[in-house]
Amino acid sequence: MKIKTLLASSLLAGTALFAGNYNVDPMHSSADFSVKHAMISTVKGNFSTFNGSFVYDEATKTLKSLNGTIQAATIDTGIKDRDDHLRSADLFDVAKYPTITFVLDEVKGDKAYGKLTMKGVTKPVVLAFENGGAATDLYGNKRVGLGLTGKINRSDFGISWNKALETGGVIVGEEVKIDVALEGILQK
Repeated sequence: MKIKTLLASSLLAGTALFAGNYNVDPMHSSADFSVKHAMISTVKGNFSTFNGSFVYDEATKTLKSLNGTIQAATIDTGIKDRDDHLRSADLFDVAKYPTITFVLDEVKGDKAYGKLTMKGVTKPVVLAFENGGAATDLYGNKRVGLGLTGKINRSDFGISWNKALETGGVIVGEEVKIDVALEGILQK
């Protein structure tokens, strides 16, 4: 029994040696979204300021943990008046809730399970997960690429402002598509 325990401990310790801590490189990452407008077209936008870190095990090619924070006030759809309204208490209320966070619980196959917090509301989410793999850049830095995509209902997070249209439907769709592309740099 002691030999089995020792062997199992040795294997786990060996695997842990290949796991590395990575910081998200915002110059090579993005946090994008899209939502229906007036039930007929799609508005796209992004958040320009965010940070995060993750643990990636190169030996097993698995993501072990991920934590990310977005500065909600950096929302950008390309239209100043719309962005100001998105920042207001009607929608994101960035004065009261300045950040959006995601904490990974686990990855199973091509699905990432975690908790998303927006406007003070935390909900479990399931996102499609893409493992882009690892590479070494021109300066000798180890990098890992990851992708997270999915859909959420904005009202689930208290972001529920809307207006009815005369022709039926509403001005802002409930479903928001999210598309996050992350590239992390191994911390030495």
